[in-house]
Amino acid sequence: MKHVLIINGHPDKQSYNYALSEAYKTGAQKANAAISQINISDLNFNPNLQFGYRQRTELESDLIGAIEKIKNANHLVWVFPMWWYGYPAIMKGFIDRTFLPGITFEPIEGKPLPKKLLKGKTARVIITADAPRWYDYLFMKSPAINQFKKGTLEFCGIKPVKLTYIAPVKNSSPGWREKWLEKVTVLGETLK
Repeated sequence: MKHVLIINGHPDKQSYNYALSEAYKTGAQKANAAISQINISDLNFNPNLQFGYRQRTELESDLIGAIEKIKNANHLVWVFPMWWYGYPAIMKGFIDRTFLPGITFEPIEGKPLPKKLLKGKTARVIITADAPRWYDYLFMKSPAINQFKKGTLEFCGIKPVKLTYIAPVKNSSPGWREKWLEKVTVLGETLK
């Protein structure tokens, strides 16, 4: 059985990102996957990596639970908005506090790249944005996607990481949004 973890990085529960998370969940339920969820905004934690990597900041219980969910999942589904060609501060803080040495990667002395502790897992990244994909790709060089896909997920061994880029959301019609919800439901059904 596939264990799917849906992680929502949007701080607003009324957002379209929450509807997309639920659409994926609906599809994954049809595929009889074991599903767990993390809404980062529901967690009680300090997003600041207070001592960097010099000293471990004590993990709050919500982060310990989140790390267990990440470790137990086969497939991670991240849903978040792209803001200023990055992701929300609360999501960045969550990554800083959970994707740590000894948890998601292990530095190897004398080597530039670490041991990847999340090998064997796959991911789907669902990003909402106002910038069209062509603009993000051609002019901005996809900073949020490169940072998250390559610099975080693949760095820790998660592969493949597939992308769903939904834009422009601003001023979109209800019909357009509904079509994307249907597409994301199908992604959930196929567990992709």
